[in-house]
Amino acid sequence: MHYRTLGDTHLQVSVLCFGGNVFGWTADEQTSFRLMDHWVAMGFNFIDTANSYSHWVPGHQGGESETIIGKWLKRTGRRHELILATKVGSGMGRGKNCLSRQHILQQAELSLRRLQTDYIDLYLSHYDDPDTPVEETLEAYQQLMQQGKVRYIGASNFSPERLQQSLDISRQQQLPRYVCLQPLYNLYDRESFETQYRPICEREHLGVMTYYSLASGFLSGKYRTVEDAQKSVRGEQVIKKYLNARGLRILNALDQIARETKATPAQVALAWLIRQPAVTSAIVSATNVYQLTEIMQSAQLALNNHQIEALYAASA
Repeated sequence: MHYRTLGDTHLQVSVLCFGGNVFGWTADEQTSFRLMDHWVAMGFNFIDTANSYSHWVPGHQGGESETIIGKWLKRTGRRHELILATKVGSGMGRGKNCLSRQHILQQAELSLRRLQTDYIDLYLSHYDDPDTPVEETLEAYQQLMQQGKVRYIGASNFSPERLQQSLDISRQQQLPRYVCLQPLYNLYDRESFETQYRPICEREHLGVMTYYSLASGFLSGKYRTVEDAQKSVRGEQVIKKYLNARGLRILNALDQIARETKATPAQVALAWLIRQPAVTSAIVSATNVYQLTEIMQSAQLALNNHQIEALYAASA
């Protein structure tokens, strides 16, 4: 198994990170337990969730994913084997995003209770809150870190300007510093990260854990026609965004390289991603062990320079 150091931390994380948004949504509790059992058994140690998962499901409030992970941790006793990331700041569909001191401290306690752990390895600001001073947010994290409840902090869904501002304030006021960024990045969605965020991440030595690493499943090749929209709960949105001339060109390139390497398009897309400059770990999800096994194999897939160049050309 390949592990990498996440930014300027002591965290050694696997090159793939399990995205826990499916827990309690498209994977029920028992399925989620099997997925996490398999994940750890195969040598992967990184799991990402959020206090907001899965508030969008009718009847859910948020926290369902954390609750399932907590039950699994209690049942297995494997907390020490994992690097666990969760997030705070989402409005959870009920209001504006919030990173106030009071909100962070309150939500951290709720997350710790649901996760049945006394510390969070990586606590991320899920969305920016322009109405709360950066100093207030960082001071709240400082309190949690001094109490031993949080080891490191990170950011997701920040503008480049706000990310840099936060890093600058950390330096100037000797406050805790974001050690990683969780951005949208995959073979289709390249421009924003590569042009705006990657320079900051490289200059500031930030770890990078990508979300929508398979473009919501599009890069697996399962969405190729309008009729394919019925294959999942988000199929219609995927097709609307990605099913175009460029998207099909990328799929054709993935198909060709998959044949050459005796792999699948998803494995090729992930192998490309985890070898990109600045990327530490790619967040992936699965709803059954078969899917998860396929995804895991991408960590061992080596692409040659010609294949990498072909993917660059197709996604240009």
